[in-house]
Amino acid sequence: MPRNPAPDSWRRMVLSSMPSPAWLANDAPHSDVVLSSRVRVMRNLVGYRFPHQATNPELIEVQRLVLASLADQPFNVHRFLSLAERDHLVGCRLMSPDFHYDGPGRAMLIDEQRTTGIMINEEDHIRLQTLTGGWSPENADSIATQTLDVVSRRIDFAWSPRFGHLAASPFNAGEGRRLSAMFHLIGLAHTKRLPGVLRALHAKGIASRGLFGESSRAIGAFVQVSITDSRRSDFIGAGDYLMQEERAARTEVGREELTERARQAIEFAIASLTITLADSFRVLGWARWAAVAGVPNTHYSPRQVDTWLTVVELQSAAQNDKVGQARAAFLRECLESG
Repeated sequence: MPRNPAPDSWRRMVLSSMPSPAWLANDAPHSDVVLSSRVRVMRNLVGYRFPHQATNPELIEVQRLVLASLADQPFNVHRFLSLAERDHLVGCRLMSPDFHYDGPGRAMLIDEQRTTGIMINEEDHIRLQTLTGGWSPENADSIATQTLDVVSRRIDFAWSPRFGHLAASPFNAGEGRRLSAMFHLIGLAHTKRLPGVLRALHAKGIASRGLFGESSRAIGAFVQVSITDSRRSDFIGAGDYLMQEERAARTEVGREELTERARQAIEFAIASLTITLADSFRVLGWARWAAVAGVPNTHYSPRQVDTWLTVVELQSAAQNDKVGQARAAFLRECLESG
């Protein structure tokens, strides 16, 4: 299969054939500011070496045990994915971009609602991530915990009284759980207050990064905020603080200015024959704010923009003219037709 689809096949290939994840539902709480909430959990099995040290027979046995523990659960097993399917799962935040799902002993499990993805033998034996719509970290945490409870009744996890849950990376040992949420902080970014707000969170041990993962910038003002220890109350408080500050910042920007900024961004995308991934996020950031604010002649909802975000990131590693042209064609079709 060619790595770079023709521009006229981009939207049809991705959106028409792949169901959207449940976190893109329109009734998500506080979705004006928060796209999704996520819980990521790692676990390893007692008596088996970590994936990077294990032999193929060991990896295959770990895969067998994990699949057996979830045999009566509503998960679909994916060992063979097309490139488009793989990239869509990455864009939906259900699979890590570096996961070699087709290697020995590897498998990708997705539940029927596309709320939870489980990678077998990624960096750890089990990497589970659950996403729920809007600001709903407690709901995501509850769903992830229920799934882990099913597995733990049938498999013993590697655990130490000193280190907690053991991990392939010592930085992940302990609770082995990361709470995060994807915020759209465009008001704070536009009023130049975002760096100060993120520094305040960092001082409390709450990390921030962009859509591209570790060390990436908040391009388009899309910011992933996360915490890796058990201070859930601090994370909830940080989320409430961010939503309050973002909504206050948005009120400082007049409707006329917002309308003009969004118009310029959208016209730039429509006129572009090729567009970078970073510029795509900037355009969609303004389009999303315009949709939330109900700017006239906005023919799409904020959740439609969120769906486009999961698609426009596809094939981001291949920076060449064909990908840029396909991305531009995709955005043009979305923004012109809604």
